[in-house]
Amino acid sequence: MNREILRIAIPNIISNITVPLMGIVSTAIASRACGGAGSEAIGALSIGVTIFNFIYWNCSFIRMGTSGLTAQAFGAENHREYSLMLWRSLIVALGVGIIAFSLQYPIGEFSLWFMDTGSAESQSMIADYFYTRIWAVPAGILLFAFNGWFTGMQNAVVPMIVAILVNVIHIGFSYIFSIAGTMGLEGIALASVVAQWTGVLVMAVVILMRYRKRLVKVGMKEVMDLSSMRRFFSINSDIIIRTFCLVAVYTFFTKASTGDDNILAVNTILLQLFTLFSYMNDGFAYAAEALTGRFIGARDGVSLRRCIKLCLIWCFAVSFIFIGVYIGWWRDIFTLIANPELGDINMLLSVAEDYIGWIIAIPLAAAMPFVMDGIMVGATRSRIMRNSMIWSSVCFFVILYGLGGLIGNNALWMAFTMYMFLRGVFQYFMSDRLRDIYREAER
Repeated sequence: MNREILRIAIPNIISNITVPLMGIVSTAIASRACGGAGSEAIGALSIGVTIFNFIYWNCSFIRMGTSGLTAQAFGAENHREYSLMLWRSLIVALGVGIIAFSLQYPIGEFSLWFMDTGSAESQSMIADYFYTRIWAVPAGILLFAFNGWFTGMQNAVVPMIVAILVNVIHIGFSYIFSIAGTMGLEGIALASVVAQWTGVLVMAVVILMRYRKRLVKVGMKEVMDLSSMRRFFSINSDIIIRTFCLVAVYTFFTKASTGDDNILAVNTILLQLFTLFSYMNDGFAYAAEALTGRFIGARDGVSLRRCIKLCLIWCFAVSFIFIGVYIGWWRDIFTLIANPELGDINMLLSVAEDYIGWIIAIPLAAAMPFVMDGIMVGATRSRIMRNSMIWSSVCFFVILYGLGGLIGNNALWMAFTMYMFLRGVFQYFMSDRLRDIYREAER
């Protein structure tokens, strides 16, 4: 079972880890490309990325819904159903991508108003970044569909290779456009467009070459079957609400950090440290969702219990490793991200010292939620995911606005830590301590 878990987890960890690393490199490129406005560029990039996180994360239901249903079809050896799931997910992803692109002006203008930094130069940077990167949105959403399908098919290698390729292209073109081409943040955004559309092309080619003989020929009428689409959207409607809450928390995290350039820069970099950990543990969440769906589809309750137990052990082990890394080397990692050439690096380090304790504590608080998310996705228990996220988000805002006036930025980090911890706790108890999930595989 450990081999099965690691077979899926390790490629996903490798592909996931490239995302925060890409963020770290993008931050370093932004600080260098914008010269004396380095701190302002880091903040502007953070806000620009937050806007796209709002778009992408609200579309992540496509990956989650596709993954769980495909994994169950794979476990039941239902070739027709996982063939249908591929087409359904791609059609939905393309439709959502076109809608998001068509609404770029109202989304962009509202985002700029809502995330107003009070600096005309910063707002201009954010606008340039947004209206360039928006061309990558349809591709990014299509990649959700592809990744969800491959995960459900127990294939973590192809998404890993494509993720590495996409991020290497992004980093390379970011340097070419932003520093060599002096395009600043707009160059980083343009690099994202090139990288993500390349990823879509590669995914399509891989499916044609590797899965053409395994996929069953299906008609459009069957793909758009109302009862099947209703189930797909029923699951996804819960995930949409869940994801909206997730995005709201992260958006208000960035919003609460604005007003002080040093606090915004420090919170951005510290959040990247947490993201580095989260993408590691998310690899085991992917393993949990793929294997949970597979064992439920195969009605193998014994394997399901072993899988869940071992995934939890792996996540806690990773958490303790990161706690040690953060205690010993957080200054080195922070300096690497912030760029020591910035004139205010010592000031940023001084500010960060006041909040680094939260980053050290979060890995332990956040170990359980990642695996629980994966279990619920694989079991298609989207309602539990939705309800647990709603209550966790309520707790986040209560702590943030209840204590913000008393302990300042510490209230933000306390709220975020409790939000992560409660997600796992709520899901555990809402599933009757996972007994509901086990019963699903024993029917």
